[in-house]
Amino acid sequence: MNEKWMRLKAAITAAATAVTALLGWKGAMLLVWVGVMLLDYLSGTLAACREGQWSSAAARQGLWHKGGMILVVTAAAISDWVLLVWSQHMPLGIRWTGLILPLVLVWYILTELGSILENAVKMGARVPEFLRKLLKAGTALTDAAGAGIADELK
Repeated sequence: MNEKWMRLKAAITAAATAVTALLGWKGAMLLVWVGVMLLDYLSGTLAACREGQWSSAAARQGLWHKGGMILVVTAAAISDWVLLVWSQHMPLGIRWTGLILPLVLVWYILTELGSILENAVKMGARVPEFLRKLLKAGTALTDAAGAGIADELK
């Protein structure tokens, strides 16, 4: 059992290292997003169990929701790559540095953290109000930044 555990940890470490080596800080953000997604699913499951409301249908719905998020992040990454290649090979007058994926990741990370806080409250934890406000403000700032960039590109 210990050898299997060590192999699993080595594989996870190697995958995380490869992602961050390939994508740099965007890869690190991607790993944080995956981590908060998993923590949100786990905390939601625990909160539902505590309240006696866990159901396989709700758990499946949560997994479908996470699957949809994966598709959105994938679309953001592909969009960034296409715009990067296009801006390097066509005279567009802009130098695309890849803004879509980071904005989407930040937005999802902040909303997942907000959901984790809601689950913590359901589990009986007290959450500082300033933390809730900061997460909401961060999400709003991310929305505004994305909208501003989209408006500038029109």
